[in-house]
Amino acid sequence: MLMSLHRQFAYLFLLALPIACVAWTVTHEEVFREPREWCKEKSENCRPLPVRKFFYLFTCEYCFSHYVAAFFLLITRFQMLYDGWRGYLIAWFALVWVANIYMSFFNRLRLDIKHENVAIAVDQTRVETDPPPAIHQL
Repeated sequence: MLMSLHRQFAYLFLLALPIACVAWTVTHEEVFREPREWCKEKSENCRPLPVRKFFYLFTCEYCFSHYVAAFFLLITRFQMLYDGWRGYLIAWFALVWVANIYMSFFNRLRLDIKHENVAIAVDQTRVETDPPPAIHQL
């Protein structure tokens, strides 16, 4: 039995949060840098195409979010609109879509913060290197 449409949307937007978090962390954050660089090297240099594509999954947040969403569907049994495989399929793509919107917002926020920090650093450098204005005495 499916839950109400309102509840499905609540689950959709809530479940997409940890999916986005896991996908972003694995594909962008420093804690996974070494394994990600190893996967990137394998995705560029392995001979068989399926092997290259497998390793690429760990370097692309969009690609990786599909697998994270599938894992969350497996453990939560979340379905949307229909019972059975159709409900899982719709939920899977909806979760990936919402998770990627979250990651886009997060990326934009990080860029804005980085831009702000650079502007502040430039202003501080300018203040430290510019001579103080001359004071005119009357």
